[in-house]
Amino acid sequence: MVREKLLYRQLLYRRYQTIFSYIGLIGMIVGIALLAPLLALLAYPEEIKLAWGFALPGITLLLLGMGLWRRLALQGTTSLTLQEGAMIVVLSWLLAIAISTIPLLLIAKLNLTQAVFESTSGWTTTGLSVINVTQSPHIILLFRSITQLLGGAGFAIIALSAITAPAGVGLATAEGRGEQLAPNVRRSAKLVLSIYTAYIALGIVALRLVGMEWFDAINHSFTAISTGGFSTRRESIGEWNNPMIEVVIIGLMLLGSWNYVTCYLLLKGKIQAVWRNAEMRLQAFLLVVGGSILFLLVTPGLYTNQAKAMRVSIFETIAALSTTGYATVSYINWKHLGWLIMIILMLVGGGTGSTAGGIKLYRIYIIYRSLLWEVRRMLLPTSVVTEPNIWHGNRQRFLNDSQIRQISMFVFLYLFVYVIGSGIITAYGYSLPESLFEYASTLSTVGLSVGVTTADAPAGLLWTEIVGMFLGRLEFLTVFVGIIQISQNIKEILG
Repeated sequence: MVREKLLYRQLLYRRYQTIFSYIGLIGMIVGIALLAPLLALLAYPEEIKLAWGFALPGITLLLLGMGLWRRLALQGTTSLTLQEGAMIVVLSWLLAIAISTIPLLLIAKLNLTQAVFESTSGWTTTGLSVINVTQSPHIILLFRSITQLLGGAGFAIIALSAITAPAGVGLATAEGRGEQLAPNVRRSAKLVLSIYTAYIALGIVALRLVGMEWFDAINHSFTAISTGGFSTRRESIGEWNNPMIEVVIIGLMLLGSWNYVTCYLLLKGKIQAVWRNAEMRLQAFLLVVGGSILFLLVTPGLYTNQAKAMRVSIFETIAALSTTGYATVSYINWKHLGWLIMIILMLVGGGTGSTAGGIKLYRIYIIYRSLLWEVRRMLLPTSVVTEPNIWHGNRQRFLNDSQIRQISMFVFLYLFVYVIGSGIITAYGYSLPESLFEYASTLSTVGLSVGVTTADAPAGLLWTEIVGMFLGRLEFLTVFVGIIQISQNIKEILG
């Protein structure tokens, strides 16, 4: 028995060497993210005195990451189980959020709660902010956008594209990116990064052509395609009041909210395969219905003319459903019907495997189809009712009770956390509509606000939102599996 325990501990030790080696690789990525904003000094050399706040933690983490990763490079890459992938994802995201608070503490002069909040909002691509962007240096604004750019791509995709041998699907699956564009995980990750990079470059050029300055165009392309929503302006996209800028941003938000398999099929010209995708058809339906309700029942009388009311309706509907979180107007004077529509759209969210948050269109569509299936089973003979099918990406899938049960459990858990979080915000004295709106934006990593999230908000409220952003980005089960697995291993090692 003693020998078995010893052997098991040795096995755990070797596996944790592998786990921390992968965390080292991701630590290198985070270190580069901390150093990347220094490029802003080329255009704004007067901010050179702020460079140390990024250089010190960035170089330190880069060197530590290299040391950890070198172990695995010497051993050869090792496949990962889903549980190990979950541990790596949870620990890596916590590392990224923690280390990114340093520049926010030292340069932006935020307190600890505010710095953790801003860092979490960036990496999870939420977009809620407690920073005054009008008084922030360019290097901080670029840093916020870079965190959303990398957070949207996901550490799993970036890491797997750098690994020279197959590392298994454990890491990608744990981060919600289990669907691949190619049979080889590494090649699939490279394809995703190629598409992502092309969209970013296209966005920068397009935004510059329609009127944005280069710095604004770079930042907004980063945060639009990552469906993050951080802006360099206090009034977000509304600062420009430019229809052409709104059109470009809408295009980027939609691209960011689509599954990468769908994007790949679109690039290959397979329009029919794209349209039969359940997510695409459901998204189109929700955009038409949501936008129409806002235009007909909410925006009339609030804006100067019908054209402005239509622009607002279209833009805000897409910003909510894509979970990007840009805004062209304030929602304070909206009817609560408008808030309700926005809440529903935020909770639904974008496509699976995209940069968007929310419950996801795929899950909502499956619940809809399973409801119809259940009604048919109650009304018709068993021999007549067949399993429902659904097109996802370029594959037709048949649903069974196990899949439906798993999705139903996820949706229940999602809504349960949503109710709890909204209740906590209400306990701080905010109205129920405000609380429901703000926590839908938090949990679905959207970033739209009705004024609840501010720099002077209670610390407990901000920490409630921090937890919601983290759980929403990693989709609950990854966090739970990772924490439980780590706790069990610690007990086994100490026991």
